[in-house]
Amino acid sequence: MAADHELLGLYWTTSGPVEVHVGREWSLFDLRDRCEHAARVGMSGIGLWHTGLEHILETRSLGDVRAVLDDTGLRHLELEFLMEWFVDPGDERRVESDRLRRLLFEAAAELSAHHIKVGNIPGTPCELSRLTERYAELCADAAGQCDAKIVYEFMPFDVNVHDLPTALAVVDGADAANGGLAIDTWHMAKLGIAPDDVSTVPSRHLGWVELSDGRAESMPDLVDETVNHRRLPGEGDFPIRSYVAACRAAGYPGPWGVEVLSEELRNLPIEQIFDRAYETSVAQLVA
Repeated sequence: MAADHELLGLYWTTSGPVEVHVGREWSLFDLRDRCEHAARVGMSGIGLWHTGLEHILETRSLGDVRAVLDDTGLRHLELEFLMEWFVDPGDERRVESDRLRRLLFEAAAELSAHHIKVGNIPGTPCELSRLTERYAELCADAAGQCDAKIVYEFMPFDVNVHDLPTALAVVDGADAANGGLAIDTWHMAKLGIAPDDVSTVPSRHLGWVELSDGRAESMPDLVDETVNHRRLPGEGDFPIRSYVAACRAAGYPGPWGVEVLSEELRNLPIEQIFDRAYETSVAQLVA
């Protein structure tokens, strides 16, 4: 399949009945089962969340994980999620972030990850100049250890970066060859960033794109809506095809991810999760 149609089944889409951010985040589905189903439906890769990766490494080595990816013919891997990397060294949050940084960089090198997603899910305040400096440092650190892109995912919960001009200021200011933005259509729609706006992003700053649909009118609790009530691409109100066209117009070549945090989807059998995620997403990629 051409890169502009290649699709990754990302972690929260394919992990099954997990408790997103509030409990057991590691998947009850075995890694090999997830990889085999991804390959069966036509996906070119999967995603791993850091706690899921840590759980896998309790019984497997990174070499074992690489063997599973190779055995199933999966070419792409997303690793996520690094937070608090911009707080001051010595802060207990930074100590934990640095531990995860080492894990993710080592895994990215061993597994040839396409990218590592970073951002600010907790909503920790930081001056923009310092955030940009720390992002540049993070990208430089990564460049010395792996080939993965370090993509900044901005979202409504990020108190520092929640609009496109600010996001572009961060990656442009860092000026890192391995940096860039992660464009999630869910976050774009909820932030009021239209496809036409996305089409203006310089191609060098488009590091990763993932598809997710939802309701135009937000629910009262946006956190609950974000982690439990997203919809598969094409099954909500967002102009997913227009976002895809905008990213292509800006020069994004693929691959793409499907990132649907949905309680309904998580409770389906694993076969149906992969079938539904692939069929709905690929339909948005075909012109």
